[in-house]
Amino acid sequence: MAFSMHTKLYPANHKTVFVLDHTPYFGISCESPIEFEFLKARTPGFIPMTPISKSLWTSSVESAIEYCRIVWDLFPQGKLVRFIASDTVAHILNTWNQTQQNLTHVMNGMSLIGVPPPPPPLRSTVLHGLRAAIEALSEVTDIQQEKIQSGVDGQKILNRGRVICITSARDNDSMKRLEDIFLSVLTQQNKVSSTERLLTIDHCHLVIINTFPINIESQVNNHPPKNLSPILTTEVHSIKAPQIPNKLSSLILDHYDLASTTVTGIPMKEEQNASSSANYDVEIFHASSAHTAILKGNASDSAAIRTIKEGLEYETTTLKWCTPRGVTGTELQNCTATFRITPVDVNSRPSLCLINFLLNGRAVMLEMPRKSGGKITSHLLAAHGGEIFIHTLCTARSVLEDPPSISEGCGGRVTDYRITDFGLLIKQNTLLPIKNKNPEDGVLPIQKIKTRLNRLTRYWPLTISSTLIFNLKQFDPLPSLITKDRISDDEVFQCKKVIYNLISLESKMEPLHPLNTGLRVKGQKREEQYKVL
Repeated sequence: MAFSMHTKLYPANHKTVFVLDHTPYFGISCESPIEFEFLKARTPGFIPMTPISKSLWTSSVESAIEYCRIVWDLFPQGKLVRFIASDTVAHILNTWNQTQQNLTHVMNGMSLIGVPPPPPPLRSTVLHGLRAAIEALSEVTDIQQEKIQSGVDGQKILNRGRVICITSARDNDSMKRLEDIFLSVLTQQNKVSSTERLLTIDHCHLVIINTFPINIESQVNNHPPKNLSPILTTEVHSIKAPQIPNKLSSLILDHYDLASTTVTGIPMKEEQNASSSANYDVEIFHASSAHTAILKGNASDSAAIRTIKEGLEYETTTLKWCTPRGVTGTELQNCTATFRITPVDVNSRPSLCLINFLLNGRAVMLEMPRKSGGKITSHLLAAHGGEIFIHTLCTARSVLEDPPSISEGCGGRVTDYRITDFGLLIKQNTLLPIKNKNPEDGVLPIQKIKTRLNRLTRYWPLTISSTLIFNLKQFDPLPSLITKDRISDDEVFQCKKVIYNLISLESKMEPLHPLNTGLRVKGQKREEQYKVL
C-alpha cells in the first residue's frame, strides 16, 4: 500500500532520458526503400528516381521525437524528457528546465550535431551517453525541488526515472556487458549523489532497443523486464529499424498508463473527388482511465470492441463516429471524467480533418457497439481552450433526468430492493471512534473494515428478484455463517446440513419457493431454478 502511494507521488515517468547511438554504424541504411508517388502519368521518356532509404540514425530520431510529441501533448507539465546523443562524447541536447522541454529545442539540437560521423572515429560508443543519462537522473528537477522544500508528509522523496537507449549490439554477451556496466555506473553515481544538488537514484528502468537493417539477422534476443538489482530493472527489445515507431508506441502506453481508441466511420470527402465521400478511421491516445467505466461495467461488450491492429502489439478500443447534429463543445453533457487526447498519426489527412473539425467548436459523440446488440453513446470528443479532450459520458441513469413518477422507486421501475438486508449490513459494519490508533498487529482498523466489507459484498444482489439464495428459508443460516471470520465445528455442521438438504431437494426435483414478491422471478421452472441456484 505504501509502495503504491509512493509510486503515484513519485512516478518513474517524471524523468525519462533518451540515449541515441550516434556512432558511425548508425549512419548506414535501413535497407527499406521509400516508395515515391507521382501525380502525373509516366510518359515513355520518364526516368524514375533512384530509391532512397532512411538511415538507422534517422529512424531512431524520428521515433524518439514522436514518442516525445505524444508525451508533451498529453502532459504539458510534470513529464520531463531529455535527449543525449552518444559518439566519442555525450552530446546533451536539453536539460530538465521546462523552457527546454519542447520539440523545437530538441530538433534544433539534433540539427547541430548532424548525422553520425563517418568511420572510423575511435572510442565511439553509446556508453558515454548512458553515463550522462545516469548523471542526468540524479539532477534535481524544479518539481522535485518544490517537494523537497515543502517536505511532503515529512518523507524523503523517491527519485525514480527511466532511460530508453536505442543502440545496436553484436550479440547477447555484448548486451549483458552493457547492462552490467550501466549497473556499475549507477551504483557509483549513488555514492556521490547524497548532496543538496544531486539526488540518490532510488530506482531506474533501463529500456534497450537493439536495432539493425532489415537485411540483417540480429544475434541479440529479447528479454522481458528483469531486476538486475533493487535499484535497476532492464529489458531488451531487438527489432528491425522500420519497426522502432511501433515498438515505442507499445511502450509508451505502459510507461504513461495510456490507452488507444480508434474512431471509426468518420465521414470525409475524397481528396481527389469532392463530390464523393468515404469513411475513415483515426487512432488517438489518451489516459487509460477514459475506458475504465465501459471496460469494467460492460466486460462482455468490451471484448467486441477491443482489437489488435496488424503489425502492432497493443489493443485499441473501437468507437463509432456518431454524426453530430448541432452538438457543440460548449453544450452541457453529463460527463464523469475528461482527458487530453492526441492523434497517433498526426500528419495523416483524416487526423488533420478530425482535429480541425473539433478545434472549430464542434463536438463528436462516440458510440460503443454492444455484443448483445444495439449501441450506447459512451464518449464525447470536444475542444476547450485550444486543446482537445475525450469525455467519458455517464451511461447509467442520470441525476439530470426527470425524477421517476410516484409509481416508481428510486431506481425507476425497480422497487424490490433488499432494503431490510441492506439495513442489517449497515448495522453490522458501523464505524466507531477508537482511542488506540496504532494497533499491535500493525493493521489499521480502517484497513480491517475495508477487507471485511470486501468479503461481505463479494456477492450481494441488489434486488429480491435477482436472487434465490437470500430468499430461501432452506438456506438459513448459511448466508450469515459463511461471512464470519471464523466458524465453529457446530456451525460447519449446520452449513453441511443445509447443502445436503438442497442436494436432496434437487434429487427429488422439488420446486424452490422464493418469497412472494409479486414479481416474476428468474427461473420459474424447477430445472431452471436449480440451474440459477
